[in-house]
Amino acid sequence: MSKHNESQDPGDVSAATPPKPSRRRFLQSAAAAATVGAAPHLRAQTQTPTAPPAQVQQAVPPRPVTLTVNGRAYTLQLEPRVTLLDALREYAGLMGTKKGCDRGQCGACTVLADGRRINSCLTLAVMHEGESITTVEGLAANGALSPMQRAFIEHDAFQCGYCTPGQLCSATALLNEFRNGTASTVTADVRNRPAQLSDDEIRERMSGNICRCGAYANIVAAVRAVHEGGGQNSGGNNPNV
Repeated sequence: MSKHNESQDPGDVSAATPPKPSRRRFLQSAAAAATVGAAPHLRAQTQTPTAPPAQVQQAVPPRPVTLTVNGRAYTLQLEPRVTLLDALREYAGLMGTKKGCDRGQCGACTVLADGRRINSCLTLAVMHEGESITTVEGLAANGALSPMQRAFIEHDAFQCGYCTPGQLCSATALLNEFRNGTASTVTADVRNRPAQLSDDEIRERMSGNICRCGAYANIVAAVRAVHEGGGQNSGGNNPNV
């Protein structure tokens, strides 16, 4: 019999040729290899860098601060960073002074320090020990309104009233400043004080106090009325006003 006609054992073929891996097994092996290779990189990304330990700020303890407000001495336990505005409202309980912008832009917090008007939100309470502070509560004397307060009522110089305490304190100081010869940016000759306080002078000198209701014309009229009437704009308890 010819060799070509000899039958071959199927077992011999399988032994000579290794079996091909299935498509499923190949994909599983490739995915496992990719996962193992990427593991160190993923771990490096997920690790959070260790932050340095936060330094604990030591709180500054309060200390006694004595403020003379409307003729009365207040001894308050204040941290050095407490503003004069917060000291008046939160510690002394004088709520007439208003907190508007808390940035010195609206003038609602205006009070008088030794007769000089200041924004109480921009100054620290500890800076005013030994000074005489006047708030809106101190403008009246013995239950009688000051001339400026009466003029604001007569000329309807307020609407919501939120800015009115600052407006009153500012207007009160304005007349004292004018009487003492303090010039403004609209004063024609800073060497000579004008005989009369013009509306332009009043507007300029009150420009630091914002009235969101828009009662400016009536505010000017009230200030002019007190000036022309020659009334004392000092209020009750503070001789420096």
